[in-house]
Amino acid sequence: MEPERQKTNWVAIALVVAAIAAISAGHYFTPPSQLMWHGVFQRAYYLPVVFAAITFGWIGGLAAAATAGLAYLPHIMTAWTGMRHYELEQYVEIIMFFAVGAVTGILADKERHRRLQLQQTAQQLSHVYQELQSTFEQVKRADRLSAIGQLAAGLAHEIRNPLASIDGAAEVLLVGGEPEEVRQETLGIIRKECARLNRLLSSLLDFARPRHPEWREVNVAGVLDKVLELVAHSAKNGIRFAKEFHGGPPRLVCDEEQLAQVLLNLILNATQAMPRGGEVRVDVESSRESLEIRVKDQGEGVPEELLDRIFDPFFTTKDTGTGLGLSVVHQIVSQHGGKVAVTRNPDRGLMFTLSFPQKQAVQP
Repeated sequence: MEPERQKTNWVAIALVVAAIAAISAGHYFTPPSQLMWHGVFQRAYYLPVVFAAITFGWIGGLAAAATAGLAYLPHIMTAWTGMRHYELEQYVEIIMFFAVGAVTGILADKERHRRLQLQQTAQQLSHVYQELQSTFEQVKRADRLSAIGQLAAGLAHEIRNPLASIDGAAEVLLVGGEPEEVRQETLGIIRKECARLNRLLSSLLDFARPRHPEWREVNVAGVLDKVLELVAHSAKNGIRFAKEFHGGPPRLVCDEEQLAQVLLNLILNATQAMPRGGEVRVDVESSRESLEIRVKDQGEGVPEELLDRIFDPFFTTKDTGTGLGLSVVHQIVSQHGGKVAVTRNPDRGLMFTLSFPQKQAVQP
């Protein structure tokens, strides 16, 4: 870029010198009796002076003014010596060359400096934005792991049960002497409980495993079933789950893992808001234009004055928690071109409404 800029500067200097030379030639070759034309040439000097000031700043403006003055001065001294009043006006005009060049150059320098500051600010803002995006991705990852931690605590009890069954069946086989029918039944218990453990761990890993977004047409009903099955293992007694589908088949072009994360966060929040039990209801309504998911709980709710802050990062009404879950939900839904809203139920609890626009399916 530097050689190209130097080339541009030399071209600009050549244009200024050529313009001053052409205007001066007009003065020298025009008879003194043609005062109108001399007035035109005299004002024409301002064009290269202003151009130089805008291009090179006040130094360039003064240099062009000095060049124009030196080119014009011999003509004044030879052509207008007999017209004292007019001669003085021309000397004043040369002074005006310097004034115009200096003022225009100073203003151009300020504008150039301001533009440079704006460019630097824009670059800094772009850098900060990239850092924020990177940080938010880390926050989403941390929030996912936090949700997995909560689930893991509930799943620990669920895992102990099949392990106890497997241990008991193994003892039966170790003792031996049992009929073949009992032995086969015992092996069947072991295989059944191992498959159960495998399903639990696979479901857990599906949410914990990080991967890049993958846009494709997703069966929302399947994702919801998977999330409800996972949450049900860690939910307290007295919590019921209900779901209902309205409209056509609930399909959506989205990132399946991110949609699952959104539903996981909302349904987990719903269960945690109902320490004395209740029902978590999920309604899915789909059409050609949009898909809407409503997650409704019967918990203690949030005061009306705090609803506007519920999606703010680090805002929480819980004694424990990071306050990042709902902000991550809001960010993911926004990335999908959708909207998320929260309202208080007429009786008790909250309802979160997710609205997604329907898009064309992505071809694999």
